[in-house]
Amino acid sequence: MPTVLVLDGWRACFYSNESDGQMHVYASKGDAECKFWLYPDQYVIEEDFEHNLTPRARREIRRILYRHLDEVVAAWRNMYG
Repeated sequence: MPTVLVLDGWRACFYSNESDGQMHVYASKGDAECKFWLYPDQYVIEEDFEHNLTPRARREIRRILYRHLDEVVAAWRNMYG
């Protein structure tokens, strides 16, 4: 599970066996975890699932992912082609 980004206690990563399909990223902090679909051409991040994610944590991770979207997308493309 390659880590893409670690920031403010959040760890964003990919699963190495999920290369086919829509671009996405997993994030976790403490006992909270979530998955977001990434649509970089539209500059959209869409939540797929969450576990123990408070509204504040949801805003925080979305803000982090939007700020670092280019970096996350570049890592996905570097890993999966």
